[in-house]
Amino acid sequence: MHTHRQFEPGLFEPAPQRAPFSRMAAAQGRIEAKLMLRHGEQLLVNLVVPAALLIAAAVVPVFGDLGFNELVPMVFAVAAASAGFTGQAIALAFDRRYGALKRTGASGVPAWVIIAGKIIGVLAMVAVQVVVLGALAAFLGWRVSLSGALLGLITLLVGVAVFTSLGLLMGGTLSSEMVLALANLLWLVLMGVVGWVAYSGDIAHAGWFNAVPTVALAGALTQAMQGGFDAPAWISLLAWAAAGVAAAARWFRFDG
Repeated sequence: MHTHRQFEPGLFEPAPQRAPFSRMAAAQGRIEAKLMLRHGEQLLVNLVVPAALLIAAAVVPVFGDLGFNELVPMVFAVAAASAGFTGQAIALAFDRRYGALKRTGASGVPAWVIIAGKIIGVLAMVAVQVVVLGALAAFLGWRVSLSGALLGLITLLVGVAVFTSLGLLMGGTLSSEMVLALANLLWLVLMGVVGWVAYSGDIAHAGWFNAVPTVALAGALTQAMQGGFDAPAWISLLAWAAAGVAAAARWFRFDG
């Protein structure tokens, strides 16, 4: 006859178990944010280049008659594309190449925690961009209302989601050599298209050019900071976000 013995609570403590999602994501996010903020190339593309664009736009009329207040949203759009797309795609591709993601996954960390951590890292970089570039723009003469700033921040976060999903898609599917070439090339193309639209027309009424995500984000930001709503630009952003998230979830790989 067997008897069931009741053990005292705490007899076998500590009882190992998986940490809560919020704690794992926060820890992974801190690591990703530190890596991004310590990387010289990342800082160059994410902060130095956008800051140089702001200074150049304030000193030299490189975009014709377009005012400085209309140029600032364009710079924020370029900065968001840099942080979410180019930086993430390249970092992810090389993490896959050297097996860093595979080793992290083998440690018991779920895939969604790694993805969440990378998103938090991008948001940390964007927060630095907003503070640094916003302060620089204000010093150079940029003025925006409180409501415009809040609407612009919401719009910027949607744009970050778009570019981060596209960065995860590219970095999680292609080889590191392919990503290194394509990510930088596409960044130049995206920056060039939004600059050309701003120079030759009205960025807030870009028509079919809203199909380009940087143009859509720049247009939506311009209208939002003026208290308006650019419906075609928002449709484009939401479509890109849905497509990017769906494709990344379908084809993202953690090994090379």
